[in-house]
Amino acid sequence: MISVIIPAYNEEGNVERTASAVGRILSENDIDYEIVFINDGSADRTWQKMQAMVNSDKRITAVNFSRNFGKESAIFAGLELARGNCAVLFDCDLQFPVETVVEMYRIWEKGGVDIVEGRKKSRGKENPVYKGFSLLFYKLIGKGSGLDMQDASDFKLMDRCVIDALNRMPERLTFFRAMSGWVGFSTEKVWFEVAEREIGTSKWKPSQLVHFAVNNITSFTSAPLQIVTAFGVITFLISIILGVNTLYNKFFGNSEAGFPTVIILQLLTSSIIMFSLGVIGYYISKIYEEIKQRPRYIIRDIVRQREDKDKNG
Repeated sequence: MISVIIPAYNEEGNVERTASAVGRILSENDIDYEIVFINDGSADRTWQKMQAMVNSDKRITAVNFSRNFGKESAIFAGLELARGNCAVLFDCDLQFPVETVVEMYRIWEKGGVDIVEGRKKSRGKENPVYKGFSLLFYKLIGKGSGLDMQDASDFKLMDRCVIDALNRMPERLTFFRAMSGWVGFSTEKVWFEVAEREIGTSKWKPSQLVHFAVNNITSFTSAPLQIVTAFGVITFLISIILGVNTLYNKFFGNSEAGFPTVIILQLLTSSIIMFSLGVIGYYISKIYEEIKQRPRYIIRDIVRQREDKDKNG
């Protein structure tokens, strides 16, 4: 059985369409499945529609968070609740092609492959600025972690051994795209075209994207700390050059007041020190978040028809 994990936030217009599309394609291809919807604290009627679908389809499980915890938390909640021999992450906006799920499943079914990873042929219609920042973000993650993050997405099918490995990872600050690559296992790629969203708009705001990028870079790589070290080395070299220049002018009688040089050097070193303290402070805040050991999410309700029948029967 394959578990289709679908996080949703304010997707009342899409949940029924997505469940119908996924169920139809998998049924047509004789694939046993379950759908695990995660309502990530939606403010619309997403949860009510999920509950209604559970009443009419025993293969659907609906999970309701106590508040909005974010997509990463929703993904890991789905992985922990998935009961299939494999699981696939799927977006509720139907921008991932449902047909590709079947292609992924057939590759996995043959054996020898633990992860079937969906890679984007193109990023669809995107703001050029957003696209540029996305490429820079994945390049930084890739350089810092040694993983191939180019054109990566959450759209991937994983064997039960991969799911179990991810569920055993204890950190609270998670980045699924990188973590699913870090665990290793045999991987095969399939390529897909990103479809245009038909209903609703993206829930990501620019400020949230910036926070998402900074949070994931610092939680999965120490590259910013290495940048601080690089700045320290550069400042040291500049100091040596200026020091040699000052001594040369002093010994050969060309020494001047030098106040502009001193002020510029002080501003440079002070800026780098403050920047470095900010980066180190951010990492300390992440350590603080981890050691509190708070749960990644809190589940308010789980609605699963099969369990109800088992209890009644």
